[in-house]
Amino acid sequence: MISQHTNLAYDRSRQRMVNEQLIARGVHDERVLAAMLSVPRHLFVDSALASRAYHDCALPIGSGQTISQPYMVARMTQLLELQGHERVLEIGTGCGYQTAVLSRLCRRVYSIERILSLHERARKNLRTARHATAMLKCADGRLGWEEYAPYDAIIVTAGGFASDVWLEQLKPGGLLLLPEGEGGAHRLVKRRKQSNGYTEEYFDACTFVPLLEGVNHL
Repeated sequence: MISQHTNLAYDRSRQRMVNEQLIARGVHDERVLAAMLSVPRHLFVDSALASRAYHDCALPIGSGQTISQPYMVARMTQLLELQGHERVLEIGTGCGYQTAVLSRLCRRVYSIERILSLHERARKNLRTARHATAMLKCADGRLGWEEYAPYDAIIVTAGGFASDVWLEQLKPGGLLLLPEGEGGAHRLVKRRKQSNGYTEEYFDACTFVPLLEGVNHL
């Protein structure tokens, strides 16, 4: 059982994370900051790494995957421009932390993870953290989730190149955000779907695990 003293220590660490890693670097959306302050990041990492949960770095979560640096989670979330009514598709659930943050900011999150063990871990983490507005699926994220399309926004948490399916599953005016590139050299790109194609904007350089096809049942 986690003591009240420990919880207070995590609360203070989370506040420092928001002040020093997010606000200081230009994250200004009040709703995003509130979500980052409220989601217990330490519940989404291995207990051995809990003391580092609020550090300014990515951390391993198993299966060669990572939980993204807090700043990158906040930065990508802010770029989605969520107002609260949206239905968001997330490609790459991982441990469920980004999913939890999104669930505080939109109507419903639909999240796909290709690695079965991480999918099951994310489900457990989200239940522990009491986030009930996310629907999870173990599948190939490059195929999207047609059953619940179209979406107001799609966020991709692995580096690579966009699948045409994602734009097809967006609503007109919807946003697709992904770290585009290869070989560990990525750049955030935001595409907005238009009637005759899409517009695009480029943002931060970054490094993500690679976007892969298929499903890993281990």
